[in-house]
Amino acid sequence: MIFTKQKMLFFGQISPLGGLCGIGLLIMASGRLSWAVSVSMALLCIYVFSVLAFVSLSCEKCRKFFPQWGRPYIFICISYLFAGIYILISWLASPLAAMEVFFMVLLIPLFCAGSGVSGHYLSSANGVSKNLLDSLREASVKAAAEAAMLAVLIILVSLIREPLAFYSLSLPSPSKGMIRIFSFEDGAVLPMRIFAGSAGALLLLGYIFCLYQYFKKKHFQQGDDK
Repeated sequence: MIFTKQKMLFFGQISPLGGLCGIGLLIMASGRLSWAVSVSMALLCIYVFSVLAFVSLSCEKCRKFFPQWGRPYIFICISYLFAGIYILISWLASPLAAMEVFFMVLLIPLFCAGSGVSGHYLSSANGVSKNLLDSLREASVKAAAEAAMLAVLIILVSLIREPLAFYSLSLPSPSKGMIRIFSFEDGAVLPMRIFAGSAGALLLLGYIFCLYQYFKKKHFQQGDDK
């Protein structure tokens, strides 16, 4: 097996809420649903392809030329390579949409390098199994699951922030960069635009984190005691 026995994925050490590793990315990408969808797709692509490339280079056949020292820096370079490829493809499909999420996508490799899945391979004591195909399959599943956690969280927060702050809901568009599903006139007295800024995102994140801690202590830690 590639991975040692870990805690539950969402409540374990590799959870984005467990260490608040992705808080900056979450705050910026959840401003609009269109940004959240674009960043979520980038998360899945960069996570999976970066881990697959690193696992392939860590196999026994590549150990002769793949250095043991400096692997964290190599992994970051691999992640930024796939981030650049994703930005290039997004730019060809929709330049405006790519410009809106350019800086957010550049933060994903750093978050990926500090994740629990990549941390397993960055340790020199952990290697891949002899069957490379099984190693790649298991690594891709774990990487996709970890990226999907943060992606779903970003989308859920954006579904709350954008309607309250901008009275609209948007999706990525190839021609205009963003297309609105619906849009209402600005409210006269509703003080909801605070959710458009970082303060509103932190406020929502505080409620989510409290719920996270509640369910973690109620269900996860009780299961450990038993």
